[in-house]
Amino acid sequence: MASPTACSAAQSHSWKAAFSSVLAGCALVACPAFAEDTAPQTMPTAESPTPTTQSSTTDASKKKITISILYVKQDRQDEELPLSMLDLPSADDGIAGAKLGIADDNTTGRFLNQTFKLDVLNGNADDLIKGATEKIGAGDSFIIADMEPDALLKLSDALKDKHALIFNVGNPDDRLREEDCRANVLHIAPTRSMLADALAQYLVWKRWPNWLLIYGPTPEDKLLADAYRRSAKKFGGKIVQELEFKQNTGSRRADGGYEQIQQQIPSFLQNAKDHDVVIVADEKRLFADYFPFRTWVPRPIAGSAGLTASSWHPALEFWGGTQFQHRFRKLNSRMMRDIDYDAWVATRVVGEAATRKHAGDFDTLRDLIKSPGFEVAAFKGVATSFRSWNGQLREPLIIGTPKLPVSVSPQPGFLHQTSVLDTLGYDKPETKCKAYTQ
Repeated sequence: MASPTACSAAQSHSWKAAFSSVLAGCALVACPAFAEDTAPQTMPTAESPTPTTQSSTTDASKKKITISILYVKQDRQDEELPLSMLDLPSADDGIAGAKLGIADDNTTGRFLNQTFKLDVLNGNADDLIKGATEKIGAGDSFIIADMEPDALLKLSDALKDKHALIFNVGNPDDRLREEDCRANVLHIAPTRSMLADALAQYLVWKRWPNWLLIYGPTPEDKLLADAYRRSAKKFGGKIVQELEFKQNTGSRRADGGYEQIQQQIPSFLQNAKDHDVVIVADEKRLFADYFPFRTWVPRPIAGSAGLTASSWHPALEFWGGTQFQHRFRKLNSRMMRDIDYDAWVATRVVGEAATRKHAGDFDTLRDLIKSPGFEVAAFKGVATSFRSWNGQLREPLIIGTPKLPVSVSPQPGFLHQTSVLDTLGYDKPETKCKAYTQ
């Protein structure tokens, strides 16, 4: 997809005639990036291409540039299936979003003599590290990683002395951005703290401050529960009680399974303290969807079921999102998921940098991407950018039910001295990351 920078450059340079076809197709391809930004103050303003003479621009455009992006996806075959069959993972989760991003990059790239291609590796952590090292030698310097935390750290350490920049799209661990941060890793996926803050802001804005927190038995569930505790303290919510959900709900797909659940959930909550909302911390979605409409008293469910926070929503239509959703569905014959969106953003980051610099060499693109002024449009109403202190993408997050978006955080009234987007997650004064220049 063409970036706002590419559209503005085509309109301002003297080679308008050569770009007439771009402008004619702007309504279909490039303009949605402008349409995302609903107010002038939210338009990307950072680092437009340096004006050049007609001859130098023409010479640059004649040089063929090929940029390869590598997607590494760790096998997780031992993971339990999600509770709902609607949530069964697709084999191309994430990869599908990267493919759309490559197509969008090439839409602009073909007018600048730039070609983008995607390579994909699947396997265990060791195989991915070996394969990525070989691919870097062949020119795949930009890596989109869907890996578990320790595997991602192992990959980043193996590549620290190489021409490689890793985009984390598969893991929300805050420690990867904080005490275990790496200078060669940028994070597209939102953290648990960002997701919890986004939901907490909405609940506080609604004046539902009293929360019953239910968390599961896995380490990820406990980390997510910690994020909600932090958010409650940060924004003035109150966790009136905490309960750990350990009950065995039987064979969830067997006849009669619903009867066990229908009895267990109300009994589990029968003696809970009075509360406004039930927040369920179940990162792998193994039990959270049991809670809506089964509580002892009628209360809304939020967190991992009911009202959730996410980087994307498959029904989002704001800011040009409708045509974006249609293009993804046409290409992949399914709806876009969070990880697809995150992978798309990663490819667009590389494409945006290449468009601005009219270049393809790794050092030039990496330096621009990590510079304070770099921004990229991402169908969020504002330009997104990376935090200079830990490499996390700052972006609005969607609050929604399974079928429709409900709101977008940050919420009105939650202020920040530099960017309201930094009210979500760990701010600069709180960071424990030492790998980034602060």
